[in-house]
Amino acid sequence: MGVSEIVLVRHGQSLGNVAAEAAYRDKAERIDVPARDPDVDLSDTGVEQAQALGAWLASLPTDQQPDAVWSSPYVRAKRTAQEALATAKLDLPLRIDERLRDRDMGITDALTAAGIRAKYPDEAARREWLDKFYYRPLGGESWADMVLRIRSLLNDVEKVQDHQRLLISAHDVVILLFVYVAEDMTEETILEKGRTDGVRNATVTRIVRDEERFSRWRVVDYNLDTHLTDAGVTVTDQPGASDEVGADA
Repeated sequence: MGVSEIVLVRHGQSLGNVAAEAAYRDKAERIDVPARDPDVDLSDTGVEQAQALGAWLASLPTDQQPDAVWSSPYVRAKRTAQEALATAKLDLPLRIDERLRDRDMGITDALTAAGIRAKYPDEAARREWLDKFYYRPLGGESWADMVLRIRSLLNDVEKVQDHQRLLISAHDVVILLFVYVAEDMTEETILEKGRTDGVRNATVTRIVRDEERFSRWRVVDYNLDTHLTDAGVTVTDQPGASDEVGADA
C-alpha cells in the first residue's frame, strides 16, 4: 500500500534556540552557540517536549502510530525522535536522511541580523532585495534550494511499500517547506505563514496522500501543540536562527 501519512515533528527547544533568543534580546552580533550546528543538543525544556510527544504517540491507537521513523542527522532532531520513541516504547529503527537537515547558512552561520549587517553589508542588502525564499548566502542555501531536497525525499517516500505511517523529525523551515509543497503554495503565502504562524518546537504537522492533487499530498493538521499543553510542558515558538537570525538553531 505504501506510505499514506507523514507526521512531521519539529525538534524540541534546542540550546541554539536559547542562545539565539539571548542574542536578539542583547542586540548581539553573534550567537553564542555551544557547538557546531549539527551537534547542537536539546535544552532541558526540549527534552521534556520530546517526552511529551512520546506520551502522545503512546496514546494513539496502534493503527495510528508510526511504523517508520526518519530524521535529520542533526543531534537535536535525532534526540527528539529518540526521546519520543523511548517514552512511547516504540521499537522502531531510526533512519537518518541528510535531506532533512536544516538550512545551511554559509558565511552567515552564527550571526544575527545585526551581525550580518555589520560584517557583510553587501549580503544584508542582497538578502533584503531577494527576500529569504530565494536569498542564498555565500556557501549556503536558499529556501528554494531546500524545496528541491523536500521534493526529492517525497519522491522516495512514495516508493516505500512496507510502511504506512512515517514519523519525520526535522526543523522549522523544513516542515514549512513540506507544507509549501503539499499545498502548492506560492512564495508569498509560505513566507507569510512563516511570519505569522511559524512552526513551534515539538509540534505536530500531518500530511496525507491525496492522489487527486498535483502534489499528491494534503495538509490535515498543522503546528499542533495540545500534547505539550496537556502535559503541562512549556510551549516555545522560537524560530530557528536560520530563518530569522542568520544561522541554524
